[in-house]
Amino acid sequence: MVRKILLSLILLFPVLLVAQKKDASKWINLFNGKDLRGWKPLNGRATYEAQNGEIIGTTVSGEPNSFLATEQTYGDFILELEFKVDQTMNSGIQFRSESKPEFKNGRVHGYQYEIDPSARAWSGGIYDEARREWLYPLEYNPAAKTAFKPNQWNAVRIEAIGSTIRTFLNGVPTAHLVDDLTLNGFIALQVHAIAKEQTPGKQIHWRNIRIQTDNLTATPWDSIFVANTLPNTLSAQEKANGVTLLWDGKTTSGWRGAYKEKFPETGWEIKDGVLSVLKSSGAESQNGGDIVTVNEYGAFDLQFEFKLTDGANSGVKYFVTEKEGNKGSAIGLEYQILDDDKHPDAKLGVVGNRTLGSLYDLIPSLKVKSGLHKIGEWNFGRVVVYPDNRVEHWLNGYKVVEYVRGSAIYQALVARSKYAPWPDFGMAAKGRILLQDHGDNVSFRSIKIKELK
Repeated sequence: MVRKILLSLILLFPVLLVAQKKDASKWINLFNGKDLRGWKPLNGRATYEAQNGEIIGTTVSGEPNSFLATEQTYGDFILELEFKVDQTMNSGIQFRSESKPEFKNGRVHGYQYEIDPSARAWSGGIYDEARREWLYPLEYNPAAKTAFKPNQWNAVRIEAIGSTIRTFLNGVPTAHLVDDLTLNGFIALQVHAIAKEQTPGKQIHWRNIRIQTDNLTATPWDSIFVANTLPNTLSAQEKANGVTLLWDGKTTSGWRGAYKEKFPETGWEIKDGVLSVLKSSGAESQNGGDIVTVNEYGAFDLQFEFKLTDGANSGVKYFVTEKEGNKGSAIGLEYQILDDDKHPDAKLGVVGNRTLGSLYDLIPSLKVKSGLHKIGEWNFGRVVVYPDNRVEHWLNGYKVVEYVRGSAIYQALVARSKYAPWPDFGMAAKGRILLQDHGDNVSFRSIKIKELK
């Protein structure tokens, strides 16, 4: 018996060696360890050099963002490398990126794996260089902020397979983006711009840069938040995480008019995967009226995209009970949707608590640079209600409001607001989600929800 086992192991050993060799052959080195053959500089004039098996990038004062890009482009791939960065500089790794004369005079643009040693700690997040800015800030996945190792080598993994992009830092999943704007492009190592008055010479080191492009095996699904820009779709990980579509993108299923049994016959339009309030008088609920979900929700993570027209006003309300019997808009906690520049409501209320993203008439939203997309472009809104009554409003990746339902501060804010006449305002255990008809043309899509336990 022992001889048979030994013989089997001897016969199996060459097979294992071949399998290991075959697996190893999947990886292609992008850096030969000696020189920068296969790479080219783009945009700024930060310096890049090959030393001791590393590529070293060094900042130069007064130069714009600099990139060392692969001469070859890549579509689907798994990329791995290591980096070590000066604690006082910012950097990144471009992928599926481009440089075209017709786009900002050849400025490098595309997806970027953020390298951020600052206190913000967004390393591993996904930024869209020179285009849409932040697609996946690490506020979506705060647990990953501790993955970065200061003054040490850090291991990067980027999986770009179809429209699914996942990033990892030192084995920790950091970002999960579903996006199809660019499906092929070069890989580039960034040295961030510094001003003329800043001291040059800060460095970032890269090594062991390798890529797989065939027979790709993605890392098993995890449970981190998924940012999905594909309209009205759910990715495999979203489904595994318990996210469902609150609107199917095609019909009125799951929705009805507020204080009504059916969906409004006028005032709303479904076209090309977009649900729109049609412009009427500019007054609340004077045309089709508000619409609400058939189902009620308690603790939840609600996502939605919205698009404003000039001077438009609308809102997304939650914990709507319809007990007030209102003739106008139904009562509920409201995520304000507003053209702050042109609608007069932005200047009413107290300290801006009726502006975009605010908890309407109660708490003003934090105004963040690049937190608002232009009128006519899609914005990403999110409302998270935790089981312990903590509530967050998000706008385009930034947390802009946070409060605790039922707290002393909350009660004091309600007492001085337009909601003071309603007992226990906003305190229902469950309620409906509402999209507001304020008589202005506002569109919605990608409305999703995850119930929290």
